[in-house]
Amino acid sequence: MAFIYNEPSRTFNEYLLIPNLTTKDCIPENVSLKTPIVKYKKGQKSPLEINLPFASAIMQAVSDSNMAIALARSGGISFIYGSQSIEKQAEMVRKVKKYKAGFVASDSNLKPDDTLKKVLELKQKTGHSTIVITEDGSPNGRLIGLVTSRDYRVSRMPMDTKIKEFMTPFSSLIYSKEGISLKEANDMIWEHKLNVLPIIDNNQNLMYMVFRKDYDSHKENPNELLDKNKRLITGAGINSRDYKERVPALVDAGVDIVCIDSSDGYSEWQGETIKYVKHEFNDTVKVGAGNVVDKEGFLYLVEAGADFIKVGIGGGSICITREQKGIGRGQATSVIEVAKARDEYYEKTGIYVPICSDGGIVHDYHMTLALAMGANFIMLGRYFSRFDESPGRKLKVGGNFVKEYWGEGSNRARNWQRYDHGGESTKMEFEEGVDSYVPYAGKLKDNLDITVSKIKSTMCNCGVKNIEELHKKSRLTLVSATSIIEGGAHDVITKESDFSS
Repeated sequence: MAFIYNEPSRTFNEYLLIPNLTTKDCIPENVSLKTPIVKYKKGQKSPLEINLPFASAIMQAVSDSNMAIALARSGGISFIYGSQSIEKQAEMVRKVKKYKAGFVASDSNLKPDDTLKKVLELKQKTGHSTIVITEDGSPNGRLIGLVTSRDYRVSRMPMDTKIKEFMTPFSSLIYSKEGISLKEANDMIWEHKLNVLPIIDNNQNLMYMVFRKDYDSHKENPNELLDKNKRLITGAGINSRDYKERVPALVDAGVDIVCIDSSDGYSEWQGETIKYVKHEFNDTVKVGAGNVVDKEGFLYLVEAGADFIKVGIGGGSICITREQKGIGRGQATSVIEVAKARDEYYEKTGIYVPICSDGGIVHDYHMTLALAMGANFIMLGRYFSRFDESPGRKLKVGGNFVKEYWGEGSNRARNWQRYDHGGESTKMEFEEGVDSYVPYAGKLKDNLDITVSKIKSTMCNCGVKNIEELHKKSRLTLVSATSIIEGGAHDVITKESDFSS
């Protein structure tokens, strides 16, 4: 007879935190959200920590190089999606590692023989008023000139006027050579009253642009996540099929950590993948594994050598694995059991293996609950997909702006490797995810700052100043269906209500 758990598996919605004594020094400014994301021995420090406990999901609709840059600048980490060619994924990693705060790769480029019409079309598409003119129109081509809104007058110039006739030519530009520091670049911008300073190499090829407006932006990111060479830190997703080709390419591109992306990580395929990465790179490459929902799955992957474990099956907002296959577990119960297994393993071996809660987050307070239940950090898909920095298109649907958001198990993504069970099949037999929209929410940093404020405030209510204390001192209570209703606005008519309806 099958083994049956008597207790139901529970979601974050079914729990609330009980306040502890808030001491006078327990204020948001004193709360640290720094957290380890790879294993370490007792008495030592984790080789890789993040400054905010957030990771963006390994999804086409969420984690590309733009998201990785934006999130690392805020203090979290992205795992660039692996359901693309090895070459393209490695190039995304390379783009993140090459990024320098304040040094921007140009993404608005045209050729000298292009026309004013092309300038206006590109400006409309990107929203950028400064357009770089290179010999071949590429981001790193030979710099020929710049075009800004001061170089043309739409009312007096034909649309077919060639750019070379009205651009500011290279001979009239103030520029600098590669190797200049950000401080030196900003000093030049202020000294010469520039809006932008091109950075070129010895062959006049464009390397970066430094904008006056980015100076303040650099000062606004104190949590920036950097490696020892002051480059942004990024992760990447891998699968258990082509890892022998993919991992070396990612390592060569400079990736800081990889994570096996699978809906169910409790498999020999993952065990073999972890062992290969650890053996081939002599334990220098950090690898996360998952997903699992119980003690057995956790121990299997840890004993195979995993550096962190991802927890959760079927809890994502676009995931239909539970509907399609009948496997999974409530996210809260999964995190609680795996965290307990993690702590027991630490007591037994002296090795602490961080866990990542992946899925089940609907409200910001769910993030604090996941951390209180034992998660070291949280992986988020829907949350990050709503922002400007995600790859999905921004559309207007029914009078409201939305962004596209699709699951890796959807027909659109067709990431069959994520749901692979071995054998000769190289296709998806059925969907385990949906294609959808999410409400557009604006810039990542603006939203993340609010979320962080909520988490820190709640931690102060719990009388703790870091995530480790939150694990040890949190008190949680189950809630009834009626207490959930009680917790929201009730028995009043809110001012936003439409009285005419």
